[in-house]
Amino acid sequence: MKKPFITKRQAEEIKKKYPTPFYLYDEKGIRENARRLQKAFSWNKGFKEYFAVKATPNPSILKILKEEGCGVDCSSLTELMMAQRCGFMGDEIMFSSNVTPEEDYRLAGSLKAVINLDDITHIDYLNSLIGIPELIGCRFNPGGHFELENQIMDNPGEAKYGFTRAQLSQGFKRLQALGAKRFGLHAFLASNTNTNAYYPKLARLLFETAAELHEETGAPIAYVNLSGGIGIPYRPGEKPNDIAFIGEAVREVFEEIMVPAGLGGAAIYTELGRFMLAPYGALVTTAIHKKEIHKNYIGVDACAANLMRPAMYGAYHHITVLGKEDAPLDHQYDVTGGLCENNDKFAIDRMLPKIETGDILFIHDAGAHGFAMGYNYNGKLRSAELLLRENGEVQMIRRAETPDDYFATLEF
Repeated sequence: MKKPFITKRQAEEIKKKYPTPFYLYDEKGIRENARRLQKAFSWNKGFKEYFAVKATPNPSILKILKEEGCGVDCSSLTELMMAQRCGFMGDEIMFSSNVTPEEDYRLAGSLKAVINLDDITHIDYLNSLIGIPELIGCRFNPGGHFELENQIMDNPGEAKYGFTRAQLSQGFKRLQALGAKRFGLHAFLASNTNTNAYYPKLARLLFETAAELHEETGAPIAYVNLSGGIGIPYRPGEKPNDIAFIGEAVREVFEEIMVPAGLGGAAIYTELGRFMLAPYGALVTTAIHKKEIHKNYIGVDACAANLMRPAMYGAYHHITVLGKEDAPLDHQYDVTGGLCENNDKFAIDRMLPKIETGDILFIHDAGAHGFAMGYNYNGKLRSAELLLRENGEVQMIRRAETPDDYFATLEF
């Protein structure tokens, strides 16, 4: 079973100061995981993790990761602004965007971020705005299906992102003509993979492509960006990815392909969001109603506006009733919020201990793509974000919204 990183007693103490619902992040877990990742890829002296800001856009989280040697992966103007305000500059920022507005490229240029182009037409567009930097990357979309272990993992041919293989060759040559001196290659081909085989297979594709491009164009390959895609075990009993094994497997492919191609000095980059943060954040909420009609419902003070993944695509998030960790799972419930939408459910037909109003529910693995995807439908307000420090103290790192915040952008 999944184990919460706080007890019922801790939750009750936190509630005295910060009403539920709230997000809670585990600093100790975040730091330990970042160190495991760094160790797994320490064989590559240029390795850097560019944390995907979109997953958990909170300055306190970003500063923890900065202290652990991470950079940031940004994809919008405000993410760049947040990175700047957190002290990230230059090659600590990877700017990977699509359908990019002019002002975004201008800020990325002024911050001297590493720009990762999504579209061959953006070469001349970028050049007309800020010129072509000496170091620049391109995103590769190989098309077709991406298969792994005899299963289709995703469908890049239907994705809006990246250059085709032919466009990469054209793009590298055009970028060289406009002054680029060093190049990077990036691809994201599957999301939330729960297998150690994903990164090594992606690495092989990118390393082979990098070697081909180097031979075709003479372009020096400064980095290969494996992006994200390493998943987590959302369900109890699922086996977690072994990041040490993954790092070693990527090293073997690197030495097989990149070193003989004369590209042994290339850095390996990652852009992990879910893997870095999801297990170390939870949505904590209180049962406020019980309803028994055709089914048994537990109504909580959080809703899909706080965590939309279950409502949006049926994602599973494990739920622990704090203080009842060892109680039998002998009651079947739908756990719901208060939105005027029938899909506003954190769990459907879930076997849980008997729940009474006032019980505190710990919704696991919400540390990435949780708070960040929140919204204000029905006038629901976003919750506070809290950080459980390594010394056991709890710090508010984002206050809860108020009705004044909700009305602030309106004209009456």
